[in-house]
Amino acid sequence: MAENSKIEWTHHTANLWWGCTKVHPGCDNCYALTFAKRVGNDIWGNDKPRRMIKDVWSKIGKFQKEAEKQNEVHRVFVGSMMDIFEKPMPLVDHKGNPYSEEENEIWNTGQLRDKFFNEIVPNSPNLMFLLLTKRPSNINKYIPESWKQNPPKNVMFGTSPVSQETANKLIVQLSKVNGQRFLSIEPQLEKIDLMTKANDGIDRVLLDMVDWVINGGESGPRKRAFDTDWGRLLRDDCKKKGVPFFFKQIDKKLEIPQDLLIREFPVNRIETKK
Repeated sequence: MAENSKIEWTHHTANLWWGCTKVHPGCDNCYALTFAKRVGNDIWGNDKPRRMIKDVWSKIGKFQKEAEKQNEVHRVFVGSMMDIFEKPMPLVDHKGNPYSEEENEIWNTGQLRDKFFNEIVPNSPNLMFLLLTKRPSNINKYIPESWKQNPPKNVMFGTSPVSQETANKLIVQLSKVNGQRFLSIEPQLEKIDLMTKANDGIDRVLLDMVDWVINGGESGPRKRAFDTDWGRLLRDDCKKKGVPFFFKQIDKKLEIPQDLLIREFPVNRIETKK
């Protein structure tokens, strides 16, 4: 399932850059921040640059060739070390040297994002890009204008609520984006009821706004407790609404109960060559 990624719900991961800024309690024990510090990168926070990942384009090209050869659609999570809808930030190389407007064609993350949207997505018909963000209010601000009316079939927009408060807020923001949508409720920190009526002036519940739900608890030495009944509630409500449900983990150590070992995927809307 995840030949090139340790994340169970994707085949591959791709990062245009490394670095981000914490925005809600789900970020408290961010594994990407810990890993970046371990390798000596000071790239977290509003006042820090982001590290450009130069080989991402060739990797995505390889992913596309592999999927095309197999006549399949492969999922690509963008990205595990970044938030693609963060505001534009300055870039540095792997040694921390800054890119400048005077000397470089690309010097900020907004330009990397535009290159991805305008050049990579249209030329990757066998890849389903999963664009996960904690900033869904920024999506319509940064996607190409044409996507607002005609969203690409090979893109899903996602957000990651961790509590009822963040679910109420972020899912409504995500619903304003035209296209396929998903939730990564991980790490879940409290009971979340997706059958809560959305506060958006339309008679619908939060779960009506999404096409896929991924769920799981937190891992690592500072993991916070996860109640499997929280997962069962989401599982049952997804079943009622016909929304695919994917349970990822309790904490990567505890065995998943059989009744939660559900790993469903959304319907593939991409047509591959026959």
